[in-house]
Order: sequence, then C-alpha cells, then structure tokens
Amino acid sequence: MSFNAFLRSLTPDEQVALVFVVLFGLLLLASVVLFTASQREQPDNEEGRRRTELLVDLRELLQASWMMTAVFWIGWAMGETVATVLFALVAFFTLREFITLSPTRRGDHRSLILAFFVVLPVQFWLVASRHFDLFTVFIPVYVFLALPVTSALADDPQRFLERTAKLQWGIMVCVYGMSHVPALLLLSFPGWNGRQAFLVFFVVLVVQTCMVAQHLAARRFSRRPVAPNVSSSFNWISWAIGVLAGGLVGGVLSAMTPFKPGQALGMALIACVAGSLGHLVMKALKRDRGVTNWGGQARSVTGATGLLDRVDALCFAAPIFFHSVRWYFNL
Repeated sequence: MSFNAFLRSLTPDEQVALVFVVLFGLLLLASVVLFTASQREQPDNEEGRRRTELLVDLRELLQASWMMTAVFWIGWAMGETVATVLFALVAFFTLREFITLSPTRRGDHRSLILAFFVVLPVQFWLVASRHFDLFTVFIPVYVFLALPVTSALADDPQRFLERTAKLQWGIMVCVYGMSHVPALLLLSFPGWNGRQAFLVFFVVLVVQTCMVAQHLAARRFSRRPVAPNVSSSFNWISWAIGVLAGGLVGGVLSAMTPFKPGQALGMALIACVAGSLGHLVMKALKRDRGVTNWGGQARSVTGATGLLDRVDALCFAAPIFFHSVRWYFNL
C-alpha cells in the first residue's frame, strides 16, 4: 500500500492524530539537536557571541512552537468549544501584556473593563456560535466606536486620542487577530468536514517557517536594514527568502488542505507576507514603548518570556488568511 493510499484510508481524526505525532516528533528532535549544540563551548570572540545569540533566538522560536502545538493539541483533543476557550485565554494574556507595557490613566479604567470582560468574550462567543458576518465587523465597527464614547464619559481629555488608539490597536491585534485562529476550525468546505484542524496547522506551519527562514537568512546575508530604527535585521533579501520558504512549504502541504497546489502556494504566500510584516509592526510598537520584548526585561506578566512575542505574526496572518479563504472559496 502506498503512503498516499494509507493516508486516505485513515479517518479524519486519525489523520489529525498522525500530524500531531509527526509534529511532536520533529519538535523533540529539534530540541535534542539544539540542546546538544548549546552544550558546546563557544569561543570567546565575535563569532562565538553570534553563535550564542543564534542559539538563544532558536530556543525562543522552538519554545513558541512547542507552546502553540500543545495548545492546538489540547484544543483538538477537547473539541472546538475548548479550542475557542483556549485561544480566548491566549488573547486575554496577550492583551494584558500589551496594556501592561502601555501607560494608562484612571479615565481608561472603564474602557479596559469593557475590553477584557465584554469585548473579548463576546468576540470569541461570536466565533463559537459561527456568527461570521457579525464576528467580522464587531470589533472594527461597533467596538471602535464604543470605546471612545466610554473613555469620553470618564471626563479625562488628557492625551485622549493616544490612549484611545493604543487600546483600539491592542484589541485589534490581540483579540481580533487571535480570534481568527479558532474560526478556521469552523470553516465548512464541501466534502471536507472533520479536517478543519489542518487549516490551523497549515497557517501556523507556513508562518513559523517564514519567520525562522527570515531570521536565519538575515544572519547569513548581511544587508542594510530597511528600517534600522525599528529592526536592525529586517531587509528585503531575508524577507523574500522567508516568504518564499513559507510559500514553498505551503505548496508541499497542499495535500493536507482543501487547496490545490497552486492555491496552497498562493494562500501560504498571503499568510507569510501578512505575518512577517505584522511582526515588523509589532517591533515598531516595542521600540515606541522602549522594550525589547513584550514580557519586559525578565519575565512577562503571564509567567512566560513574552507571550505576545510568540504569537504576534500569527495575530496578523490569521485574519488575512481567514478572509482570503472565505472570499476565494465563497464560504
């Protein structure tokens, strides 16, 4: 029996389980290789310092991959409702990190309560209940108009525009962007029911591949950065390599999606462009806040080393990918 025939003989749940086995196996192998490399003594020179920095960066990327894979596995094992709740918790903690490192005033308290305890749960409830039309416009239309009203009623006009924009931007990235990840589990393709988890794997894998390839290419091919005050490593050569690598991985993974190879390549490129440029935007926000990562210099408010740092590219890629898929396939 060929491998493709073997895959087709599996049920959707068995196919998803096989993907998780492969993912956890690859992550375990990568962890062993990285641990072995980190035990080698590095020379006390510039080359040694660069290798040490590379190992640290790779360790952070690997930790992010472990975390997201574990969240996906728990969500898949427990069902769509639990998956939506898990991603709502991720959105809660990322928004908390964003707000914690942004100055607030007493006049913002009502808006913050509205954001955390009304907007966030309502947005994810709309996802779970499949109200896709309202879910799409709830935050960018209704919430964006309601938040300034709430802040104005607090009678604190000092830096009103800056404070309102900061909260709106945090909600847009952390809540709106993240809510599109579990929404992928609810898309209904004709003849493809029970396999929606593959869409989540697809977008996460291509975006992570893009970010890793871009990071490695930036270290290999030194070029003048496009925006040196935002990122010292972002240049068009490394960016193009990262996007191309993610796109090619997407094309190869077309068999695990409802897409044809050309469609998978196109959707992967869309996700990679959105995620990589979104990551650059979040770097600009960090420079504005004067921090190197969203968890601060030590540990983040979530107990991790910056949860938002690990999912910022996904927060940008997920909504663009979701709406591109819905538009192209008329779902």
